[in-house]
Amino acid sequence: MRIGDYLAHGNRSFSFEFFPPKTPRGVESLFATVADLRELGPSFVSVTYGAGGSTRDLTIDLVGRIKREAGLEAMAHLTCVGHGRDDLAAILDRLAEAGVENIMALRGDPPRGETAFVRPADGFGYGAELIAFIRGRLGDRFSLGGACYPEGHIECPDKDRDLCHLQTKVAAGADFLVTQLFFDNAQYFDFVARARAAGITLPIVPGIMPVTDVAQIERFTTMCGATIPPRLRALLAACHDETAVVEAGIAYAAEQCRDLLERGAPGIHFYTLNKSRSTLAVMRDLDDLRVRESVGV
Repeated sequence: MRIGDYLAHGNRSFSFEFFPPKTPRGVESLFATVADLRELGPSFVSVTYGAGGSTRDLTIDLVGRIKREAGLEAMAHLTCVGHGRDDLAAILDRLAEAGVENIMALRGDPPRGETAFVRPADGFGYGAELIAFIRGRLGDRFSLGGACYPEGHIECPDKDRDLCHLQTKVAAGADFLVTQLFFDNAQYFDFVARARAAGITLPIVPGIMPVTDVAQIERFTTMCGATIPPRLRALLAACHDETAVVEAGIAYAAEQCRDLLERGAPGIHFYTLNKSRSTLAVMRDLDDLRVRESVGV
């Protein structure tokens, strides 16, 4: 299933994002999570890509296994970090051979220990360039997703300039967009309005991460430039243990998702952190709003 086509036909999408584990036990745990979430009939799932291609082989393997063993549509992330054109071409060929139809094409973050992105020799420095490369080499073989940032990219705080970068990404051949995580729906709807005014008509799927750990979400939002609204901060401050934090995160995310869907968002992309409990709880809270789409289930 091509995700771009699925969304273009007006289907509401519910999807889950995973990251490649570092150990065999972690892989086993991931597939237990996939099994739990499979029961919800997700439109697709995605698997991220380590900085510098550190999880390249595992990402390709996991995407193929999820398609074959779980019967779910799976999208592979691909980044520019550490890859020249020949290397990227070889990865694309492997993904095509594995039956993958969808790629999230990203610039990628600097490798751990480095503070700035460095354009690889004979490689690319922007997600738009990677999208254009894939389109130029393989045409429509893959449906391509692109990232977008309701609060602006952390390296580009000027929202108008950041929107111009997004226009370039769309013109290069992206089929759909998925946002960075956010906790204030006003940021999303303002962003969508500005994107539409700029002529961007692609589906813009909101990315949601239910809070499960206060220190962790503080770290994530600092890294990506997202903000934590005062109401969510107060809600988390009132929690006295980890269980209370998880429950508060579920309640806030469920409310956030319900509002997004009722006001016209084309679906929800959950950043799961390879755990099922919070995502399961939020999805079940949305049963009355969900159109369950069976993809190989």
